[in-house]
Amino acid sequence: MTFRDEDKNHIISLVEAYLFASADPISSKTLLSYLAAQNYHLESEELSLILEGLEERLNGHAFELCAVARGWQFRTKKEFASALTKIIEKPRRLTRGAMETLAVVAFHQPCTRAEIEAIRGVSLGQNILDTLIEEGLMTPKGRKEVPGRPVLWGTTPKFLKLFGLNSLSDLPKKEELVLDPATAENNEVIMPVIAQARKNKDV
Repeated sequence: MTFRDEDKNHIISLVEAYLFASADPISSKTLLSYLAAQNYHLESEELSLILEGLEERLNGHAFELCAVARGWQFRTKKEFASALTKIIEKPRRLTRGAMETLAVVAFHQPCTRAEIEAIRGVSLGQNILDTLIEEGLMTPKGRKEVPGRPVLWGTTPKFLKLFGLNSLSDLPKKEELVLDPATAENNEVIMPVIAQARKNKDV
């Protein structure tokens, strides 16, 4: 369809309102369905133009449009992050064991519990597995067709959202996976490889 300026501006505003009202990333497919319900039947290429227009509209604002977890979401620009750290509640931090397990699953999924243990070199405590499941970061991905048919584990869309990744392809190579001892506090650790992936994405 060919947009009149007033139509394009209204469509941009509709998308802006939807994204602003949602706490979770919104997929392009969902945006297209939403706009169709408003009698704006767009193709994927046309939606891209709308999103570009929204990005232009946000120039000079403290937040921006980001591709996250195979969807779209408003996020505070990184230059304002430090001003918010003392007033915004921090998410629960995971233990070193949980972060190592999550890293293994992220890079080797789908993988079994035995495979996770073999890569880490230590047994996987049920408490770690339960924590990652309860936090919505890890989920069953079927069963491996071997004797015993063990459960295969993988990461979730929440994992992508939490670390600011659009897809698993945003992760760096496996050999770059390291844990930085300097970030460890109270037996907790941040996974620098994912942080670096997020940093590279912003460049």
